Amino acid sequence: MSITILGIESSCDDTSAAVVHDGVLLSNVMAGQEVHRKYGGVVPELASRAHQQHIVPVVDMALREAGVEVPDLDAVAFTRGPGLLGSLLVGSSFAKALALARGIPIIGVNHLMGHVHALFLKGPEHSPSLPFLCMLVSGGHTQLMRVTEPLAMETLGKTIDDAAGEAFDKCAKMMGLPYPGGPVIDRLAQEGDPHRFSFAMPRVEGLDFSFSGLKTSFLYFLRDELKKDADFIGKNQHDLAASLQWTIVEILIQKLILAVEKTGITEVGIAGGVSANSALKEAVRRTGKQKGWKVYIPEPRFTTDNAAMITMTAYFKYLQEQFDDQQITPRARMML
Repeated sequence: MSITILGIESSCDDTSAAVVHDGVLLSNVMAGQEVHRKYGGVVPELASRAHQQHIVPVVDMALREAGVEVPDLDAVAFTRGPGLLGSLLVGSSFAKALALARGIPIIGVNHLMGHVHALFLKGPEHSPSLPFLCMLVSGGHTQLMRVTEPLAMETLGKTIDDAAGEAFDKCAKMMGLPYPGGPVIDRLAQEGDPHRFSFAMPRVEGLDFSFSGLKTSFLYFLRDELKKDADFIGKNQHDLAASLQWTIVEILIQKLILAVEKTGITEVGIAGGVSANSALKEAVRRTGKQKGWKVYIPEPRFTTDNAAMITMTAYFKYLQEQFDDQQITPRARMML
């Protein structure tokens, strides 16, 4: 049986469409939204309006690049949630209308599950074997999961307050850096001393995470140093970035090591926007080599929000005939 699926991702500020044929990615097109930079964060109303402008040309380009026409599609998938409700509505409405017009199945996809399935986009020979552990690290989520089947995921631990990506972005904002701050911190850290400054590392039992204490520690540290020297941040920008990044990565790595020890699973992957962070990737690879893990990291283009990962999840759902009907609605909040 040959399966061709069009997938749409519109959970935040990137409009994306992708085509997967029999588990192989044929195209993945994205349109970003620069308008949010001057506001220091995503403005939901502006995001949903931009999705309306982008979705038709993005889908058209994805089909063209894949060499696929609308009649060739066997299903249409979309991100159901979590995300910004207005943005999700644009993608879901388009997908439902197209599926209804063609008389083909529609598949709603959990965005978080999609991030995990980004690890399967390189093909079977480069994908983790089951079961495996996945640490999902993004601007909105930080959690550890045990994946026993493509669609069977158990949450072992999650953040009890802020996500790692949020800590990067908010601490970057404290330093006066542009949005999104995570990539800027990563770039500045390349030339900094990661052990120059020390910040709080919250101690949370088990496999749960916490980053609010780190943010508070960073805020108070800057406040005290700026009283002594108004140009403290400018003079120490690289070391601040490197020390902050080292602290966040160390928190993540410690929990990942604990998860492997508790489960005995040595197939390990990371996913989500923060998995593109150079220090985190290097730390996971180094730790994996030391401890004998098999490590899997998605390509940078599949770490941010993208339709390729959504369509791959839809492919696994299609194989199990997990279809939805026209009454399905997007959800701003969803758990795995």
